[in-house]
Amino acid sequence: MTKFAFPALLAIGALAVSAGAVSAQAGPQLSYNVGVASDYAFRGVSQTDENAQLFGGVDLTAGKFYAGTWASNVDFNDSTDAEIDLYAGFKPTLGPATLDLGVIYYGYVDAPSGADYANTEFKVAASVPAGKGSLGGAVFYSPDSFGAADEATYYEVNGSYPVAAKWSVSGALGRQTYKGPGDYTTWNLGAAYAINDKLALDLRYVDTDQHDFGKLYDSRAVATLKATF
Repeated sequence: MTKFAFPALLAIGALAVSAGAVSAQAGPQLSYNVGVASDYAFRGVSQTDENAQLFGGVDLTAGKFYAGTWASNVDFNDSTDAEIDLYAGFKPTLGPATLDLGVIYYGYVDAPSGADYANTEFKVAASVPAGKGSLGGAVFYSPDSFGAADEATYYEVNGSYPVAAKWSVSGALGRQTYKGPGDYTTWNLGAAYAINDKLALDLRYVDTDQHDFGKLYDSRAVATLKATF
């Protein structure tokens, strides 16, 4: 656990307490998700060595507060077996914009000693309606990022739009920056189909501008089947 993990867990606990305080008015709600994907592409980079992904999570919402956990298999060609995330946040509104102020802790099961994979990010995001769809932007900051990376900031703009009763299209453009080498740009574009009110299929093209970093940064098509209940 990194030195920033404990503050992240404290923040999650504080937000959970705050959520409980407003639950009498808002009513807490639990939701669950589980899914499979042809690859786990995180910000354009495969986390499963271009192999399949199995994931699942639990989310608690109470008014404008939320907290949750999410887990997935990973493959870094070492002993690491899985990623387990903890996150919490607050979603106030400002005029037409919905804000998302949160913290995310990324933990890794059986990571090699000294790998320093675990890290914490702080998130500031906003989205606004755009016709029937939405437009958004986000900034994620980590004071001590994954592995050997030091400070890191990820910037993203994104959008989504419903095109038919069960179809929607979405895309994002992001820039990952580090204090040091390794910066790259990533983008994705895809379509989602709601099979029913609990099950959805997403087909997405993912790419980066740094294929010379290795095959994990290459372009790929990712298919994801996700159930939410």
